Amino acid sequence: MENDFLDKVGDNTAVQTWSEMTQLEKGDSLDARHVSELRDYTRINVTQNNLYELKAIWDQWNDETKGSFCQIYGDLPYLLNVKVDEQLFRAITQFWNPAYNCFTFGKVDLVPTIEEYTALLHCPRVQADRIYSRATYVPAFWKKLMSITGMSEQWITARIKQKGECKCIPWRNLRDLILTHPDISKRVDVFALSIYGLMLFPRIKGATPVPAILAETFRSLNACRKSGEGRFVGCAQLLLVWFHSHFWKVDKVPCRAFTYNYAPLKEIAATPRRDDVSEENWIALLKNLQEGDIEWRAPWFIPNEILFRCGSFDWVPLLGVWGATGYAPLLVLRQYGSRQFIPVTHGLAQCDFPYKGENYKKRVKEISTAWNQVCRMKKLTAGSRTTPEYSVWISRRINDNTPGPSLEDERSVEEYLQVIPSEMEIIKQDFEKQNRELEKRIEQLEEENMYLELDVEVQKMEAKKQKKGKNKAEEDLDSLKTDYKKMRMSMRTAGLGKTSEEWQ
Repeated sequence: MENDFLDKVGDNTAVQTWSEMTQLEKGDSLDARHVSELRDYTRINVTQNNLYELKAIWDQWNDETKGSFCQIYGDLPYLLNVKVDEQLFRAITQFWNPAYNCFTFGKVDLVPTIEEYTALLHCPRVQADRIYSRATYVPAFWKKLMSITGMSEQWITARIKQKGECKCIPWRNLRDLILTHPDISKRVDVFALSIYGLMLFPRIKGATPVPAILAETFRSLNACRKSGEGRFVGCAQLLLVWFHSHFWKVDKVPCRAFTYNYAPLKEIAATPRRDDVSEENWIALLKNLQEGDIEWRAPWFIPNEILFRCGSFDWVPLLGVWGATGYAPLLVLRQYGSRQFIPVTHGLAQCDFPYKGENYKKRVKEISTAWNQVCRMKKLTAGSRTTPEYSVWISRRINDNTPGPSLEDERSVEEYLQVIPSEMEIIKQDFEKQNRELEKRIEQLEEENMYLELDVEVQKMEAKKQKKGKNKAEEDLDSLKTDYKKMRMSMRTAGLGKTSEEWQ
């Protein structure tokens, strides 16, 4: 049976038989004796780097340059327009199930798949079965930078900085190259380096970055859940876009979604989303999530074949940037539009490891070799979304401390999403209302003051005009007095002013 699945597309019925028999033989990822050590609540930091300058550069590029970038590297730049809803992200983190590497909402399993992320990123030139590993052969840091930037060794080495155990190059140097590099293709490459990160794009021709993106997403969620806190290291925007695509409130994508040039990220990023729902409401909603609330197959996703295992692994192993993990696509067959049967999950709880310590290189080599023997299955659409055996299995499965349904808090989706202000929010709203009224009154007073100032100016101008007229009148009077004196003097000189007696 093992060899029958290598390097070919398996029949759905045959894969189902193999999966159910293997699960019966090996058991699940967790057995009934498992005692969870996970905390009831995980404090996760979703702080993202400032992407303003990257977004400004992307917006300045013309359509030709943007097209060149997307043709080579995919549509990830459209995520620059996606706002991270921290309330929602913290809520869904509580439902991450490290034992099965998936989100478990009650009896609903969901997980991003390679096929879905590939469709979202819209990378037409990559080969889905080719992966790369930082842990096997890694060229010198400066050599990779030379290849990507096209700059000299001297220029590169002068700008490399040491940050902890890693080497890096400051963003300001990459920004200057993007803005001023004489080679447009190098500007595109450096922009990709800035978005994806140097280690995520080591320039292996034809390799897909999706397994590495998924690996680091799963590993970061695992680390935060197991420690009870931490910072999420990964693309939160992409994960939230994926989540919204499966959630109940999804707008149907028009037919153009299925054309070759359609970019789902571009449209999804432009779709406005609510960000005023509290974390508590999201958690309460997701606790009581029903199968009917799920859009199982994303509207932009047209599945063909399902990659469900690699080599001797019963699921799909993933090589990341700093470590490796795995996931079981057979857990979420409904996301492919296929009927859900009992999946093979044994070994998932132990599949996560970092690129440190003994034997990790051997494990990395095993995974790399396994990816040379990928196994796919055809999707099968049936009347029922699940088999009867699966319904029994999921109800008995042992999960790793994920929040369960709450009958006391069972409400409709619309009620969960109603924004009920707290006492502090009410005080804040009253303050903001009073503040707006005060600002309006200030504007009125400023307007009245402006008119008063205008009146004063008019009065000043009128007074100045009157003063000027008075001065002119006084000058005219003085002039008349002077003329009168001159006339009297002339009359005396001519004798015109004498009386008759004076003339005798």
